[in-house]
Amino acid sequence: MRLGINLGYWGAGMDGDNLAVAKEADKLGYDVCWAAEAYGSDAPTVLAWVAAHTERIDVGSAILQIPARQPAMTAMTAATLDSLSNGRFRLGLGVSGPQVSEGWYGVKFDKPLARTREYVEIVRRAMSRERLSYEGEHWTLPLPDGPGKPIKLTVHPQREHIPLYIAAIGPKNLEQTGEIADGALLIFPSADHLEDTALRHLRAGREKAGKTMEGFDVCPTLPLAIGDDIDALADMFRPYTALYVGGMGSRKQNFYNQLARRMGYEKEAAEIQDKYLAGDKEGAAAAVPRELIDSTTLLGPVERIAERMQAYAAAGVTTLTLAPAGFSLDDRLASLRAGTAAMERAGLA
Repeated sequence: MRLGINLGYWGAGMDGDNLAVAKEADKLGYDVCWAAEAYGSDAPTVLAWVAAHTERIDVGSAILQIPARQPAMTAMTAATLDSLSNGRFRLGLGVSGPQVSEGWYGVKFDKPLARTREYVEIVRRAMSRERLSYEGEHWTLPLPDGPGKPIKLTVHPQREHIPLYIAAIGPKNLEQTGEIADGALLIFPSADHLEDTALRHLRAGREKAGKTMEGFDVCPTLPLAIGDDIDALADMFRPYTALYVGGMGSRKQNFYNQLARRMGYEKEAAEIQDKYLAGDKEGAAAAVPRELIDSTTLLGPVERIAERMQAYAAAGVTTLTLAPAGFSLDDRLASLRAGTAAMERAGLA
């Protein structure tokens, strides 16, 4: 099992710290550094900046939002970043959610699975540098009865095959991800529930494509906090968990809420959502079960983190992405070093 880091969103007031975290992760031998985008900072700009200040660590988008870009533009971005980083780019894609897709980008959030499949097919075709033509339900290239003609990418990616990941939560999306991608980006992963909530669906998709899980990257992100007071550490992540389970999406379309229900927290997930959508964010945070936080984060001293890492490796995780928490840069850097120490203690390094 390999280690990665996730810097989250840029522009939150700690950008200098984020770059320092990425550089330290590069020195410590972390495998990949991911950056996200929602409706603030964009991921490609951040990843180009990080790649320019690091030497070995891969840089990955977690995620590039599908409604934000035409697929050919994503292929151009991926090829450019792979070239600039000397072959260190990983392309992570996701459909985002209906609020962002329709409210920010003006793109209907309809048929997300079919749209993702077509998007991936076009991106792969464009990155292969063949002349681009495509006939699908959502995209037709070139447009019919017009001046357009099939053209090919002029940039040569550093590698023949740029790894492509999809952020997936629901069973159908996970199955399709196993079928068409090189890896899956997971959130709120519990080692105890990973087989039922993710891996069996990914495996079904791989089998559908005539493949095994060999070489497929199972890549969940877990917040990391080091210390002896587990309850206090868990409390740090109550607002984060409440935001996703309670307020990320609408009442009918909240993928994280549905995931919590599949993990056995149906009553609690409903309460968190009711309170969050009613404006009671503190009440929503207080309603998050400690067990849910503890099972989807890495909390405690190095010895406890090492045991949890062993559980994730045994469950089938191949890249464990850490989001180091802390009130200062020194805290976050210490968490990074503790992550490396835990991997060594677990015998996974």
